[in-house]
Amino acid sequence: MELSIATALRFPAFLRRVSRFALDMALPPRCLLCNEEQGDAGALCAACWRKVTFLAQPCCACCGLPFTFEMGPEALCASCSRKQPSFARARAAFRYDDDSKKLVLSFKHGDRLHLAPAFGGWMRRSGEALLADADMLVPVPLHWTRLFKRRYNQAAVLARAIHKAGGPPVAVDWLVRRKRTPSQGRLNAANRMANVKRAFGMRKGHEAEGKRIVLIDDVLTTGATVEECARVLKRAGAARVDVLTLSRVVRREDG
Repeated sequence: MELSIATALRFPAFLRRVSRFALDMALPPRCLLCNEEQGDAGALCAACWRKVTFLAQPCCACCGLPFTFEMGPEALCASCSRKQPSFARARAAFRYDDDSKKLVLSFKHGDRLHLAPAFGGWMRRSGEALLADADMLVPVPLHWTRLFKRRYNQAAVLARAIHKAGGPPVAVDWLVRRKRTPSQGRLNAANRMANVKRAFGMRKGHEAEGKRIVLIDDVLTTGATVEECARVLKRAGAARVDVLTLSRVVRREDG
């Protein structure tokens, strides 16, 4: 018996639903953080959702530091009031703390790349204002030796996930890391800034003139890395540079 055109068009969608059901039966959806079985794939269970501090307003109009109280749409934190960063705005999806760092570190160092679609969706929502008129997503690059060892650049993976979630195109190779700098992990703010000074450059053949760019990275700590990257892009003629990260450190003294 011949299938009607309408039935034929619905058949692939039916197969996808059957395949998804079979996959869920064989491999039940699990929470991205605790790995316990749950109803929805690519999400957090209710208990872990409460543990992760997602960031939103009110916050510093520039760096996105969360405020306890509403202080107005143009309010700045103490640090941004003292010195305006090279980037215009920075936003992050959630706070980097003891509860959330397992998500970040397992993605960054544990090859859990299946987390990327969820992260891309969260970053797309938290950075909606930054992405609305952006021309390009530019991931913070790794030095080639670290990229060879890790096999992927987590910032580039995040940028592609944001693009798939409805964000702008990705310029994965615009920035290059010229120096293999020591890990920033145990350095204070001043040493972090010195550590990345002149560590980045524009790759030849790429043109940032007049472009509105959103820098992508996994964690914003002191902002030294994205500050240096923003300087490079601004010197190359970028009209605006914003920063969107998966997470950010929030210290009590930052406010």
